[in-house]
Amino acid sequence: MRFTSEGNALIGRLHRETLRIEGWGTDALRVRSTLLRNLPDTDHALTEEVSHSAEVKIDGIHAEIVNGNIKATVNEVGIICFYKKDEKGEWKLILQEYYSLYGGSIRKESICFKIVSREFKGLASDSFKLTARFEANKGEKLYGMGQYQQPQLNIKGCVMPLEQRNSQVSVPFLVSSLGYGMLWNNPATGEVSFGENITKWVADETDALDYWITVADTPKQLVENYTACVGRTPVMSDDYLGLWQCKLRYRTPEEVLSVARKYKELGIKLDVIVIDFFHWPYQGEWKFDKTYWPDDKLKAMLDELHEMGTKVMVSVWPSVDKRGETFYEMDKKGLLVTTEYGSQQTYDYQGDCGTTDFFNPEAQEYIWNRCKTNYLDKGIDLFWLDNSEPDLVSYDFNNYRYYTGRATKVSCEYPKKYVEAFYNGMEAEGRTDYVNLVRSAWVGSQKYRTLVWTGDVQSNFIAFKDQVVAGQNMGLAGIPWWTTDIGGFMTENVNDPEFVELLIRWYQYGVFCPIFRMHGDRGPFDIEPLDNRDFGGGYLHTGQPNELWSYGDEAYKIMRKYLDLRLSLKDYISGLMKEASENGSPLIRTMFYEFPEDERCWNLADQFMFGPDYLVAPVFEAGAKERTLYLPAGKWQNIETGEVIDNADGCDITVPAPLDVIPAFKRI
Repeated sequence: MRFTSEGNALIGRLHRETLRIEGWGTDALRVRSTLLRNLPDTDHALTEEVSHSAEVKIDGIHAEIVNGNIKATVNEVGIICFYKKDEKGEWKLILQEYYSLYGGSIRKESICFKIVSREFKGLASDSFKLTARFEANKGEKLYGMGQYQQPQLNIKGCVMPLEQRNSQVSVPFLVSSLGYGMLWNNPATGEVSFGENITKWVADETDALDYWITVADTPKQLVENYTACVGRTPVMSDDYLGLWQCKLRYRTPEEVLSVARKYKELGIKLDVIVIDFFHWPYQGEWKFDKTYWPDDKLKAMLDELHEMGTKVMVSVWPSVDKRGETFYEMDKKGLLVTTEYGSQQTYDYQGDCGTTDFFNPEAQEYIWNRCKTNYLDKGIDLFWLDNSEPDLVSYDFNNYRYYTGRATKVSCEYPKKYVEAFYNGMEAEGRTDYVNLVRSAWVGSQKYRTLVWTGDVQSNFIAFKDQVVAGQNMGLAGIPWWTTDIGGFMTENVNDPEFVELLIRWYQYGVFCPIFRMHGDRGPFDIEPLDNRDFGGGYLHTGQPNELWSYGDEAYKIMRKYLDLRLSLKDYISGLMKEASENGSPLIRTMFYEFPEDERCWNLADQFMFGPDYLVAPVFEAGAKERTLYLPAGKWQNIETGEVIDNADGCDITVPAPLDVIPAFKRI
């Protein structure tokens, strides 16, 4: 490989490949490579202004670049090794690209089967299918990568699709137990395999390899370095830290007000109440159906809710029904996602629909203007940006094309472009106190006041445990505003005692989430339909009641107890929101985030820290009456009993966990 320097960047060239490594933020390097004539001029998720200082040394056929405590070396065939400076000032190898092409390797073996570390395979275009390979580190633990429906907190050994789906959120930043963090800075669909023998990243369609790596002594510092480069969330207002009320679905202003008035009668302030889907005539009209939401009643409803101090959120979808008033206009203007072959239908729930192409700035402006006129100007406060993956007829990414390229090349960034439209619109209106509830995200979505929720998950204890794990990994991936549907989304029978038990256990967990939100599709679906509008799938049901009083006196008593606890924590949570804006720290934290020196904490998936002070151990089994958990060294107070435990070395304890108790301890 021939080496040169360009400013503070190291440039390497071999055959048709151009490699560029440069300093990018604190103790961090960005690596790019391409077979094209020039490197693409895009930063993808690395959008923030940071230092690019680094020192480059070239010694014939070898070169190195140093930025603070990270160093990369490149050998004669272009293999990159990364090193971290330890407390003694010595360089320790933390990661290296896979090395086997020419036989004889850093692993001192003779491997001649010609597998390369950076493999570009040409497609029927100027783009490539890319595979990047790295040596696997024995004993390494890996975390982050976003929200996947699985019980593994440590994702070493996992194969993970790099694609957005309902309840799956790909945010490809990982934290290593070896003291580095790595961002796969590419919005293409693909896959990553964290194998025991090799780590392999695949992008289905791309112009260049692009990844970023940083080092630090603690996970907290890694997240701080990372979010400095991709952006941090603004501060969330205290107005959103109490109870949010939602269900599928409130159908009229009268239904909304009946719920809000009942809460007021009980002395419970609702921070937010949510109006869910199909309040519109057809998908893609982005307005209220005046048959059920006439202007006068809508205004009266909003006035009364605002007088109660309750903000109103309305559901927005990207789908556009051919029978609605916008489809053909949007289609002619090129504002919809197109297909490469077959039917142009991209979505099929309750209609033959297209999908808004939020990569197109004109589409962003078009949708925002309709939502401003039909919602914001009428008094709606907040937007729930649902189906933001987007949901599709089938996840055949080869078949969809956006304004900036095929889905295989760009679509992981779709949810970020979706929320960007509403962020820009709200900011232009001078709104600075709002939250965008979104079902998906990508790297940097947090900058746009994005609150991610976990999607349409099942109502059972297995799904509940998966969400607790997902929240921890989402936090490490840089998304601090995150929550779930309390009780899960899909319920067949609200009268099942096991569901009520699950709901209570999930509700107790919800107290220790950034946002505390009741939502779900509650069966049985035998409520008399309000209308018989035929959207192609028959009339739309509305689920059973989903308010705190809907599940019986015992359940209400427990939920009221934990609502009081939530409200008592508002000042504490407000402080965590400020910290998230300052250094990127999540509110839901893995145990090792707060106790990185404690080896036990790197292996705990079923308990977590809520900020620095509260240890939370949810109950995941029906009928459980106790819970075993681990207390790290320190002084801890049981928030239920007031008992103080002071231990010097960390210990396992078993505590009572009747239905009205979630085991939780405050660090004192």
